[in-house]
Amino acid sequence: MLKKLFGKEQKPVDVTIKSPVSGEFVDITEVPDPTFSEKMMGEGFAVDPSEGIILSPVKGKVEQIFPTKHAIGIRSEEGLDVLIHIGLETVSLDGEGFTCKVSEGDSVEEGDLLMEFDMDVISEKAASKITPVVFTEGDQVENIQMNSENRLKAGETVVATVTVKK
Repeated sequence: MLKKLFGKEQKPVDVTIKSPVSGEFVDITEVPDPTFSEKMMGEGFAVDPSEGIILSPVKGKVEQIFPTKHAIGIRSEEGLDVLIHIGLETVSLDGEGFTCKVSEGDSVEEGDLLMEFDMDVISEKAASKITPVVFTEGDQVENIQMNSENRLKAGETVVATVTVKK
């Protein structure tokens, strides 16, 4: 209310989300894991990767790297929380096949290298190499516009534009 009285109410802002990994676009509802397909973690998309390199989809800060290195959380400079979950049921690998290139608290630019992963290890030992990218705080999101690209190039292809509430 005070923001309205003093004219300091901030308008929503758009965040461009680039693909963190090269590969084929997968609709979040088609991910073979109900945690993601039923959007329990949030709205988003997934990628069936063609290479084992994860780049930052946004400019922001690394908020969380899971101890098993299978997932990384970033907060964009606009305040959008983005979770990149490499593969499905990869927590059980206990870090095998993952090489993290950043630390929690690091500032990252769009396209910075975050993680490398061994696609053979993931394919052999996990349920799937499909990599969900999820906007975990639904109350932050006012609107999501998905682009219609099928083939995605890490750090280059814009997959979504998310309007973030301020």
